[in-house]
Amino acid sequence: QVQLVESGGGLVQAGASLRLSCAASGLPFSRYTMGWFRQAPEKEREFVAGISWIGGNTYYPDSVKGRFTISRDNANNTVYLQMNNLKPEDTAVYYCAATSYSNIYSIVWKYDYWGQGTQVTVSS
Repeated sequence: QVQLVESGGGLVQAGASLRLSCAASGLPFSRYTMGWFRQAPEKEREFVAGISWIGGNTYYPDSVKGRFTISRDNANNTVYLQMNNLKPEDTAVYYCAATSYSNIYSIVWKYDYWGQGTQVTVSS
């Protein structure tokens, strides 16, 4: 079956960096667009980055543009999220997700598979 396993979360101070990883198995990874979402307590799940399986195109919302970078390693079925200059408002559970669409969507229901999430906490 399909598994997406996130790692790399933790507790850091504002201004620090973290790199999240998501290891995928059970799907043709190189043919899936990958996304990262986050969800803070009592808030809706929010898209933070996406990378297409065609051409490696990327997309970020304004809230993280210039601070977050998504990348993928198709040889190792892994997608990464490099997060720099973290802010307290970045505190959330971060999820990776996979969709067979070639376009990058920021909509939760466009994604077929989800990981279990990894907690990121940024202290001020």
